Amino acid sequence: MSINIIKAGILDTIQDMGRNGYGSIGISTGGAMDTYAARLANYLTGNNGCEPLLEMHFPGPQILFEENALIALAGGDFSATVDNENIPAWQPLIVRKNTLMQFPHWQKGARVYLAVKGGFQSEKWLGSNSTHLKVGAGGFGGRKLQKGDIIPFKASECNAKAFLHEKDNLHVFPWRANITNTYRNPDVIFVVKGREWNWLPEDARSKFLNNEFHIRQSSDRMGYQLEGENLFIPNNTELISSPVNFGTTQLLPDGQMIILMADHQTTGGYPRIANVISAHIPKLAQRREGERVVFRLVDNDIAEKLFIAQEKELQIQKQSSLDHINEYVKCTV
Repeated sequence: MSINIIKAGILDTIQDMGRNGYGSIGISTGGAMDTYAARLANYLTGNNGCEPLLEMHFPGPQILFEENALIALAGGDFSATVDNENIPAWQPLIVRKNTLMQFPHWQKGARVYLAVKGGFQSEKWLGSNSTHLKVGAGGFGGRKLQKGDIIPFKASECNAKAFLHEKDNLHVFPWRANITNTYRNPDVIFVVKGREWNWLPEDARSKFLNNEFHIRQSSDRMGYQLEGENLFIPNNTELISSPVNFGTTQLLPDGQMIILMADHQTTGGYPRIANVISAHIPKLAQRREGERVVFRLVDNDIAEKLFIAQEKELQIQKQSSLDHINEYVKCTV
């Protein structure tokens, strides 16, 4: 059971929730940029949230399914089709053997995740199947997918014949994830104060909170470089290299900022003026080059409440999906 990459996209990699516990030796967590979408894609197929799946960017790949498969797409909208028939995101479906998935038109978002029932078989490195492009480890040979790659997925028995009529290439199931809360106001990003927030003079803080910034084209999985009003710290105060995390917002010497993303370095020497709250990382991860972001400062209590609420929502959707899968599909891995 496998998929075949008929045409590679611009950047398609196998990811999971990343590798934890190796920051002390300079290896960041990595993993999916939008962990919310990745987890939901897995949940919709009845997987646990950590199964390996595909993270795709636009232009996307062409994927041939070499066996019937229960799948789900989540994240951005690239106008996905199966044999030229439109298919939805955030909703599970069964696709027939020898059908072709394509992503012909960008609509919104930066990344789409493809989960299959059972998860993709891939290489594990330091406890994670995530692709680490810099090291060249994990995922599929430690690299992005290329034309001709065949990626197997774990065996599962789905009652596909009960849903696929003779002339149908797919069957969409009637339940859908509710993502309203997570992606509401996609350009508004909540942050908490960073360790060096107080280094900013009052006018720089005002610029940070009252202006919009745009994501530069040079941004990638390591960091989003922002373009906007210059923010300066007087006296060119230096900082000893210190720990950083996914969402850490650093102020560069030229007065511009960078938000560290999934493949960030583990330490940095630039002032950490803010940190994106965990609950807003998913919608930040779906912003593309050229799109704007505006920042709103919140306290730790609000950040914690939003994170807990998001986690509760994910657990509810996980259980709901399992109940539906057990009722309708009768799949076993």
